Amino acid sequence: METKRNDNQSAQNIHDQLPNFEEEYTLAPEQIKSYQKNGHTVLRGVASSAEINVYEPIFNSLVEELNYHNKPVNERDTYGKAFIQIGNLWEKSEAIRRFTFAKRFAKIAADLMGVEGVRLYHDQALFKEPGGGHTPWHQDQIYWPLDTHNTITMWMPLVPVSEEIGSMTFASGSHTQGYISKMTISDESHRTLKEFVEKKGFETPSYGAMAAGDATFHAGWTLHNAPGNPTETMREVMTIIYYADGTRIAEPDSNARLSDMNSWFPGLAPGDLAASHLNPLLYHRNA
Repeated sequence: METKRNDNQSAQNIHDQLPNFEEEYTLAPEQIKSYQKNGHTVLRGVASSAEINVYEPIFNSLVEELNYHNKPVNERDTYGKAFIQIGNLWEKSEAIRRFTFAKRFAKIAADLMGVEGVRLYHDQALFKEPGGGHTPWHQDQIYWPLDTHNTITMWMPLVPVSEEIGSMTFASGSHTQGYISKMTISDESHRTLKEFVEKKGFETPSYGAMAAGDATFHAGWTLHNAPGNPTETMREVMTIIYYADGTRIAEPDSNARLSDMNSWFPGLAPGDLAASHLNPLLYHRNA
């Protein structure tokens, strides 16, 4: 009994020492305008090195525990080579719950989109292993049964990302095209959407090297890809997907969207408010 009490106290002490991300990150009007024009932006120092140093070992340990790959990288398909992908980590760790539910991050998402409040779609770790392959061109929102254009993903490295690996590459302005294709992430999506980007003449910037705690934000319809990992270190990235509060569930028009509706909106149906117990309100200006 004494050992259990000590363990509980130790866990509580660790939890109390975790950064809570309550301090706001102030955006300049030009940053918001740039995001809304291009469909993406980079923000430096969204989380401090001290904050990341506390959380990175927690993410690393949990991703290692939950890694489902049982083949070497070179024996997997294109999607499998791209990354270790594990979603809703906040359900598996109270510490990660604090990170995913951070008001600081959610307010940035609301400010960039120009909405009153945002809900959580889901979080996911995207760890690209040494020798991991590229992530093909795609639009995130082909997976999401959400009846809104106001969706956004925060992509935050938990370790320094060198120039050799770099951040994602975005097609500036492609979010204005809306639903371009139903193709899920694959070699086919890469070929077809690469041709689309070139034909439209979109600029394709990348933000290069990133420090742990920097973050990119991109809209759900923004075309993007990511290079492979030629280094000998893991590219550890945590992502959080947000959407505007008040959004309703769209009728799934693909198996991918049907699967997402069943996974992330349990018990809900098309036309319902997208607000299950898995989609808490993370920030609202009037809250």
